[in-house]
Parts: sequence; C-alpha cells; structure tokens
Amino acid sequence: MFHTTVKENIGGGDAEATDQQIETAARAASVHEEILALPSGYDTVIGERGDRLSGGQRQRITIARAILKNAPILLLDEATASLDSESEQRVHRALQQLMKDRTVLVVAHRLSTIRDVDRVVVLDGGRIVEQGTDQQLRSAGGLYARLSEIQQAGLAEGSQ
Repeated sequence: MFHTTVKENIGGGDAEATDQQIETAARAASVHEEILALPSGYDTVIGERGDRLSGGQRQRITIARAILKNAPILLLDEATASLDSESEQRVHRALQQLMKDRTVLVVAHRLSTIRDVDRVVVLDGGRIVEQGTDQQLRSAGGLYARLSEIQQAGLAEGSQ
C-alpha cells in the first residue's frame, strides 16, 4: 500500500487505468461499497501502508490491484493472515475471483485459504511431505489432515 489515494493504489501506477476499470476491479474484490463510504471515496488518501484502512480493506484493495493488472501468474503470501473471520470470508470470496483462470502459488497456514485449489503441496522442515487435493490430503491422515483437524477445532471453539 502506498501513501496516496485508493484510486492510485488500485491503479498501481498504471496511468492508463480508467476510473471505470478501477471501480470494476474494486467491485470484483468486494471492496467498492466500503471505498464509497470513505471520506473522499476513491480519492481518499489511505496513509502509509494503508494505516487508515482495516486489514480486510487493505487486502481487498491489493486484490483489486491484482485483478486490474490481470497478471497470468500470482503469488499470494498469507493473504488472510491477521484477519478476523468476517474479513477473512470477504477476502476469500475476492480471492476466488482473482484466482480464476490463472496460475496462483499460495503460501498459507490457514487451510481455509487453499481448500479450493487444484493441488496442495505440504512442506515440513523445508521438504515436501504430501501432495494432492484438499480432500485427498484430509483423507490420507497425514500432516495436512492433522493441521486441518486442529484448525477446525479452533474454529468450533471460537464460535461457541
């Protein structure tokens, strides 16, 4: 995030990006309505590293930038880290839009972030210990399945 406007952050320095393209990307990232609620809408200066935004808003504005850029390959590193459950769900919906029809490498400890990917590679101590789909790995009973059970138990406790 840059110390400039929401519009310029989504545009990512692309002087040719139109207001309509920026708005379309923001809508796809599920952040348009929240941008409109900011003091100056898309012209709101968001501060250093996006200080004036919530974590979820920062993530979704970054996702909007990636949607606008339309890169064929993306690297997402802990895209839902440090988010509350509601923000995580919004970011997850935006990520589903972003990940369509492109190659995406996702680094994640929250397994909910990767449940819909084509292939999961599990690393432990820098070594590949498992590979497969989410469902295959849950059924296999290995490290991924144990981590999944721990996270599910944590979610169940948090909802009580």
